[in-house]
Amino acid sequence: MEKLAAYLGAGMSIGLAAIGASIGIGLLAAKAMEGIARQPEATNNIRTSMIIAIAFVEAIALYALVISLILVTK
Repeated sequence: MEKLAAYLGAGMSIGLAAIGASIGIGLLAAKAMEGIARQPEATNNIRTSMIIAIAFVEAIALYALVISLILVTK
């Protein structure tokens, strides 16, 4: 029963993290494209900020992956 709970928790943690990361990246990209459309001269600054923000969002998904792996191997 404990192993079942660990597998369920692992699946839920990575699933919710993947959903959250995909929504976050989608919003980041949409707003970056909107910003570039409004100010084309700031394209490089917007792109750099967007890439850094995407890395932070992906880090959260990687943390969830580590947690789910810890739960599965428990």
